Amino acid sequence: MQIVPCERFYKMMEKEIIDGLKNAIITYDINATSELAKKALKMGIDPIKAIEKGLVEGIREVGIKFENKEIFLSELIMAAEAMNRGLRILEAELKKRKKQRKALGRVMIGTVAGDIHDLGKTIVAAMLTANGFEVIDLGVNVPTQTFIDKVKELQPQILALSALLTATLPAQKEVIKALKKAGLREKIKVIVGGAPVTPEWAKEIGADGYAADAKEAVEIAKKLIQS
Repeated sequence: MQIVPCERFYKMMEKEIIDGLKNAIITYDINATSELAKKALKMGIDPIKAIEKGLVEGIREVGIKFENKEIFLSELIMAAEAMNRGLRILEAELKKRKKQRKALGRVMIGTVAGDIHDLGKTIVAAMLTANGFEVIDLGVNVPTQTFIDKVKELQPQILALSALLTATLPAQKEVIKALKKAGLREKIKVIVGGAPVTPEWAKEIGADGYAADAKEAVEIAKKLIQS
């Protein structure tokens, strides 16, 4: 007779934590996201459920608000940072359990060598996550060889290369050349983006797609993953 109340209590607590994770993203509360992610694990909540129903639902709602111009770019960035903080905690547990989330596909993203700009890449990564992709963010100033090594190791379907400076555009071309040399080019789709990037440049260097913003990056990624 005591089992039912205990199950009800657990479900109530589970819902409270997952709703809290979602709300923490919507309110850009990084500390709350971290604490709730840790609490979810202590309670034995499935990390995948916490990610999908909490973090992803939250960033998806923030993304919609941004597209509708209801919030500013700075708020989207804070939400993305909060989500990433929670993801690091929950995905670390998934690795321990040797489990993976179901996703539309795996996207590896990074800012090319010589470029330390993180803003556009972070937003694209957040929006891809919100739309069902597993995202591996390599960070900024990523050496060409690191891209190659990580593609070999983690086998993403899509590689997204960001460059904000005109001077670092050639690095995108170098990565694609290196993929060819390593025999990996036919196994992966490449998307390029960044302020100085154009459709013409993408075509010239042999990229599979060009994205002017995060929304377009999601649309292109969906098309490429289905091709």
